[in-house]
Amino acid sequence: MKRYSITCILLLLAFFHYTCQQSPKKFDQEGLPPEVVETINKRVAEGVTPSMALALIDSSGVRYFNFGKTAADGNAVNENTIYEIGSISKVFTGILLAQQVLNGALRLDDPINEFLPDSVVVPVLIGSTKITFGNLTDHTSGLPGMPDNFEPANPNNPYADYTVEQLYEFISAYTPTRAVGTAYEYSNLAQGLLGQLLAKNKNTNYEALMVETIANPLDMNDTRIELTEQMKKHLALGHSGGQVVENWDIPTLAGAGAIRSSTADMAKFIAANLGYRNTKLTKAMELSHKTRHDKAGDMSVAMAWHIKKGAHGAVIWHNGGTGGYRTFAGFIKESGKGVVLLTNSSRGADDIGFHLLDPESKLENLKFKSDAVVVPETTLEKYVGMYELEPEFTITLTKETTHLFAQATGQEKFEIYAENDTLFFQPSIGVELYFQHTEGNVEGLTLIQGGQKIPGKKIEYQK
Repeated sequence: MKRYSITCILLLLAFFHYTCQQSPKKFDQEGLPPEVVETINKRVAEGVTPSMALALIDSSGVRYFNFGKTAADGNAVNENTIYEIGSISKVFTGILLAQQVLNGALRLDDPINEFLPDSVVVPVLIGSTKITFGNLTDHTSGLPGMPDNFEPANPNNPYADYTVEQLYEFISAYTPTRAVGTAYEYSNLAQGLLGQLLAKNKNTNYEALMVETIANPLDMNDTRIELTEQMKKHLALGHSGGQVVENWDIPTLAGAGAIRSSTADMAKFIAANLGYRNTKLTKAMELSHKTRHDKAGDMSVAMAWHIKKGAHGAVIWHNGGTGGYRTFAGFIKESGKGVVLLTNSSRGADDIGFHLLDPESKLENLKFKSDAVVVPETTLEKYVGMYELEPEFTITLTKETTHLFAQATGQEKFEIYAENDTLFFQPSIGVELYFQHTEGNVEGLTLIQGGQKIPGKKIEYQK
């Protein structure tokens, strides 16, 4: 799940007893490819992330690799350290759906209106089919990524006060812009609604349903939404721009991104998806892996899982992000390999996850603070000011001695570093700011993040 702002994805071994059920194996960092060790150590040392906790799963069992600390003055992380897994929660929701389908509690092509309260009806375009459970899980419902009545009282914990009543109000009044099933649009709203409907169908709440259906059968005792006392003791603090940030509470859209877990628990989950563990969830997991459409660019989509072509087979994966965490989980049935990667940083590490599964997938060449150059203070002074990127969304630049800081509306202030006189970057959140000059005057900037380029005009700045 992404921050809500402008910055605002069976191999069956019938005769093999999986070693995940034995004592976990621990290896030193040399058990990883050297290029991976180098890039992780660099990212931790440079402050891109305080920690990374890794689990590699294959036919020999589980190997854990841990880097960094829970916080600057925290403890070294291990396989029991707790992280918010964000949108990886969506694949849990997909498996919950698959299990209810197999149990006969509903069908993938059932219209969701039949499961909503009588007062709530989701409209569709004239002539369009109704939205089904299958459309919610594969991002073809036609519902937007987020509701427009989402106005958090606390931007640092933005989902905490969004209610079920607001959710129902929005979907009842939403004016669809395209027919159901015609296009892929990644939607936290749709996945959160799906989690609500599945819990309602079993007269319970999302966390209780997830724990009963998935966590307890797989002995995932540290996989919950509400932190237990034990989980609190092992929590890695979330970081954004190098600063500790609040944890996110996601009560209404829980199915989209509310789960917390550890690499030890997530290794059990991926092992079960690979078929190394014989559980009552095996058939539901198999169903959740089946491709539903190829409408997501160069990827296919299953039940929340995304599927990417790889040199050694199809990479079935999902990543996650909350305010101070980025995570990755994936596996390849053909090779029998799986990866879990959890970080307490707002800078993602998908490239490492993909590379471990498919070495032909390249590691990202990040920019680090140590790569920064010195820019004259007179140049920095020119950039001080406020820049409007959207109505009610600005970035304010301030200068403190020889350092330049940026602060977006409703977000924490962070230092930016110069690559040259006009291009600055922040490695911890993957942001670049490119300043535009006209005859010596700074007229605007372009924010570059995640492949997006968003222009902003400089407006009057009040110190």
